[in-house]
Amino acid sequence: MALDRDRVLRSAAALLTRRSTATMDEVAKAAGISRATLHRHFAGRDALVRALETLGIEECRAALDAARPDEGPASDAVRRLVREIEPAAGLLAFLYSESQLFEGEDQNQGWARIDERIAALFRRGQAEGEFRIDLTPAWLTEALYGLLASGAWAVLAGRVAPKDFSHMIVELLLGGAVRRAES
Repeated sequence: MALDRDRVLRSAAALLTRRSTATMDEVAKAAGISRATLHRHFAGRDALVRALETLGIEECRAALDAARPDEGPASDAVRRLVREIEPAAGLLAFLYSESQLFEGEDQNQGWARIDERIAALFRRGQAEGEFRIDLTPAWLTEALYGLLASGAWAVLAGRVAPKDFSHMIVELLLGGAVRRAES
C-alpha cells in the first residue's frame, strides 16, 4: 500500500500546529503509520519540517493566486488574501516558529517569491494612495505574517473564535496601514 504523503504531512501539520514539540513517534501515531514508515519517508524531524515548509509555500502560493492581489482596491485584496490563507494559518504559525527555515544559505527561495508578491500588493496600495507610505512594504508583509501566526495561536488556544480570525487580522493590519488624510 502506497503512503499518502499529503495525508501524512497534513496530519503532522495539524499535530505540530497544536504541539510544536511533538516527537516523531507522536507524529507517526497521529498520521496512523508506524515510526519506521515515517522515517523511511522523512529521515528525521528536519526533513519533516522541510517537507512541511514546502507544503506551507504551496498553500501560500495557492492563497495568493485565489486572492487575486492585482484586482480591485488593495485593501480588498488584503481581505481576500487573509480569508484564503486562513485554512493554512496554523501550519504557517508552526513554520514561523521554526527559525532554522529562515536562516543561512538553505533558506527556501519560495518564501522570497511569496514575500515579493505580498510586498507588491502593499506597494500597489501605497502607490494608489490607499496605504500609508511611512511603513515599508517589507514591514507590512512581516506584520501580516506576525498577525497570521498570532491569530492562529490565539484560535488554537481558544482565546479567539475561529469565525473572528480574518476580521481581527484585517482590521488590525489595515487600521494601522490605511492612509489617513493629513490634518
